[in-house]
Amino acid sequence: MNFIGNDFLLETPYAEELYHDFASSMPIIDYHNHLPPEQIESDYQFENLTEAWLAGDHYKWRAMRTFGVDEKYITGDAPAIDKFIKWSETVPYTLRNPLYHWTHLELQRYFGINTLLSGVNAKKIFEETRKKLNEKTHGVQGLLTQMNVQVVCTTDDPTDSLEHHQKIRDNADPLKVLPSFRPDKAYAIEDNTSYRKYLEQLADASGHQITSYGDLISALKKRISFFHENGGRLSDHGLEQLYYFEQGTYNAEAIFKNILSGKDLSIEEIRYFKFETLLHLCREYHRLGWVQQFHLGALRNVNERMLKALGPDTGFDSVGDFDQAKNLGKFLNELDLTDQLAKTILYNLNPSQNEVFATMAGNFNDGSVKGKVQFGSGWWYMDQLDGMERQLNALSNMGLLSCFVGMLTDSRSFLSFPRHEYFRRLLCNILGNDIKKGLLPRDIPHMGKIVQDISYNNAKAYFDF
Repeated sequence: MNFIGNDFLLETPYAEELYHDFASSMPIIDYHNHLPPEQIESDYQFENLTEAWLAGDHYKWRAMRTFGVDEKYITGDAPAIDKFIKWSETVPYTLRNPLYHWTHLELQRYFGINTLLSGVNAKKIFEETRKKLNEKTHGVQGLLTQMNVQVVCTTDDPTDSLEHHQKIRDNADPLKVLPSFRPDKAYAIEDNTSYRKYLEQLADASGHQITSYGDLISALKKRISFFHENGGRLSDHGLEQLYYFEQGTYNAEAIFKNILSGKDLSIEEIRYFKFETLLHLCREYHRLGWVQQFHLGALRNVNERMLKALGPDTGFDSVGDFDQAKNLGKFLNELDLTDQLAKTILYNLNPSQNEVFATMAGNFNDGSVKGKVQFGSGWWYMDQLDGMERQLNALSNMGLLSCFVGMLTDSRSFLSFPRHEYFRRLLCNILGNDIKKGLLPRDIPHMGKIVQDISYNNAKAYFDF
């Protein structure tokens, strides 16, 4: 059964024309993901689809747990074929979850498999895909080539050596694999013990001791320069919310000394430390012409029992309901007051705040750069048809859709790149329906150019890779 046909998600002839004639052939710039660069550098070959699909994919893990699958088949030590069978038995019951579409898109695009996955055909598909994955065409570089991926921006800690990025660059591969600076641990002072251990790693990476707050900022700036030398042009920050204080409300140097001595900190001291440290970082990003990204709104590690058993990033995070608007505006304004606001992408996890983010971005677009401050694509739980459409509608109503830098995978899987196709089909369908309703003109060449810009051209110009 060929469930995903040529015109999947395309409800009008206009949508079909926009997608097939304009969107489908555009290359991919995936400017935010969590792919391991060492696997790209070594052109890693997955043993089987369990390793390629299920290892590290907390989207699938959550679905399997909900379906009543025992943890040994999810993160446990069950054989690979048994884990795959359990996932395959779950898939038919993921109807209306994006996993259902993603699963069958990936089977079709990478392996040419058009049948619906289930427990009945799991062993056959496991074996068929295993053979493919052991071919050179299905090493990770081949998987990226199949999807016409031009640029991959990984997510990297300031202490990373970037050795794999360097080797990829030196091999003159046409694929660009660039680092992104993710300094979350540099201001994660909630746990003194863990933070002090991290300072030791940062000191080793930067080449000098960190005994003061000034040393910390110097070390981070040194690492930013190192990333810049190795092609890095983006930073990324995962935060519940941005904080704002009047400068000098607390003393960052005194807070740092208390951290080193193991003293307990108040919530407000922790937040102030994050605020001031982020200001230093953001001003450095502006100086170097980088793009800064803020992923806001995730409530992480909600289930303490499972956190203790499995650790973080295992599928126990949710959408948060944090206040965003006031402090977000004040934080961006603090940088803008001295004209030190870098190009910025704001990602929102709570759809009830889409209009807040869309209008906030517009407050700081000053004409200096096309789409300088972006309302970023739907991410994590919003990376599905309804979530992406709501983001696109808020952006269209409150800003300029035509200036949008488009989609990203935000994924740990090398098989996730059909999500760009998923997004492009949705985008073309929205525009096609508006043409049919008479809300947009039947100017297909102009609409097609906008589709191509959102799919690729805007990102290429914005990031200047």
